[in-house]
Amino acid sequence: MCTILLSIKPKYTNRILAGTKKFEFRRQVAKRHVDQILIYSTFPEMKVVASVAVLGVLKETPSKLWQKTKEFSGISHEKYSAYFSQKEFAYAYQLGEVKKFKKAKDLSEYGITAAPQSFVYIDA
Repeated sequence: MCTILLSIKPKYTNRILAGTKKFEFRRQVAKRHVDQILIYSTFPEMKVVASVAVLGVLKETPSKLWQKTKEFSGISHEKYSAYFSQKEFAYAYQLGEVKKFKKAKDLSEYGITAAPQSFVYIDA
């Protein structure tokens, strides 16, 4: 089982936890098959707050990916377009079951000293 830790802004973290955001968009994805994502909620929380199962990874042109994901994107079309501006391909992790931790965890509990810019593999 492959787990990665992603840094996600609190407003998007909250949408994932609420079930209104079912896709996490990225310009690049892990080379390995990812089964689970640990969600690191960035400033001001700065904690690992949940894990979420990955159902799959979508790769499309930005316009096609938006058409497939917009209902549960959890992001405005304007922000989406700006994020993928000048990109040939867009990626999205399709999110499954979310498990919110009873007590948020520090990065140090995973042997990490700083939040990743993109992602980091976690040895489970």
